[in-house]
Amino acid sequence: MTDASPPIRRLADWDHDQLLDIAAEYDTPLYVLDPSRVQENYRRFSAAFLDAHVMYAAKAHTGQAVLSALLEAGADIECAAAGELQRAIQAGADPDTLQYTAVNPPDRDLDYAVDLASDHPGFTITAGARDTFDRLESRGYDGRVAIRINPGIGTGHHEKVATGKDAKFGIPYDEVPEVADDVRERFDLVGIHAHAGSGVLHDDLDDHCRAIAKVAEMGREVAGAGEGLEFVDFGGGFGVPYREDEEPLDMDVVGEKVREAVGDLDAQIKLEPGRYVVADAELILTTVNTVKETPAATVVGVDASLATMIRPAMFDSYHPIRNITAPEREDYPVAIGGPCCTSADVFATDRPVARPEREDVLAIGNCGAYGYELANQFHSQPRPAEVAIDGDDVRVVRRRETMADVTRVEDEAEIGSASAESDR
Repeated sequence: MTDASPPIRRLADWDHDQLLDIAAEYDTPLYVLDPSRVQENYRRFSAAFLDAHVMYAAKAHTGQAVLSALLEAGADIECAAAGELQRAIQAGADPDTLQYTAVNPPDRDLDYAVDLASDHPGFTITAGARDTFDRLESRGYDGRVAIRINPGIGTGHHEKVATGKDAKFGIPYDEVPEVADDVRERFDLVGIHAHAGSGVLHDDLDDHCRAIAKVAEMGREVAGAGEGLEFVDFGGGFGVPYREDEEPLDMDVVGEKVREAVGDLDAQIKLEPGRYVVADAELILTTVNTVKETPAATVVGVDASLATMIRPAMFDSYHPIRNITAPEREDYPVAIGGPCCTSADVFATDRPVARPEREDVLAIGNCGAYGYELANQFHSQPRPAEVAIDGDDVRVVRRRETMADVTRVEDEAEIGSASAESDR
């Protein structure tokens, strides 16, 4: 049975008085992270899959506070880029436990991974293209590898995350046995890997399990044709409810369905939750600066933007929004957007919110997954600070950028250019 922590944290469950104090002290826009919630989510997921090796998919949130909390909870880390490997090691991960899932990896990423493996033979590289295996061999690598396969079934909340049917990801399913024979001759083939999609809830669960069953079947075929496999990695993809009327997954039921889909498998089952672990453990605080009445809509301007969190603009994602300054006010339909000069910079349209007024603080929920990870400097906006809460204690885990940070790489380039000129 899973543990007793609630399966989803809604905006109303956060301490509004504490959030208002935090906004006043640390300014907005601001990310607020609860590392203990990250650990609760990881433990709940792991309890539903006691027979599996659960690795956190770092790409959802690579913040040191998140990675450190998960390592403390006993999690291993799966990384999709060299930078994620470096951040995981910096947070305290043992490189021999890391798994690197390469997707069209740049040369510098492969160089980093191969160099890391030279001192850490337990490190595993997953590749999804024949060409990537050739590039590894050309670097003298002959260590642990897994083959990423494409099951031809994509699932998830948006077509842009349905990786299981996207040709970009993995070896075509019918080609896997042939590729496995070739890979075995050159490397230590320890596993196969697949990831069908992201944000899977009840409606997508059956399709997700069909993809899992297909991957498991290929695992049995590949294992039977050689000396077995150490693991079959089914990726992550399990979602959380972003909308208030959506129900969270019952992880005990999900665990049963996944085990049924896998069937008999003489290899370790691996799973890589990302979104499920971090999504509801973080929110954004933002301050209202403009309220504009128009014939089309009441437009509420805030200091957060698509540079703070791009998911609504990129995926048309829904995030709950709550006026924590005055939640008792009557709900009123508003459009909420930021200061960027594009119509995409909108967090909500025609959304009932306790009627906002200038200087009110709004909370945007479920921002832990791919929130700060996709933050950017559009319009030369410095990226926001991030604080972590531990009961009544609050600490800055990522300081707010300044304009000097935004221009530093250019300033340093000019300094470097001037130094080179003076050396001539």
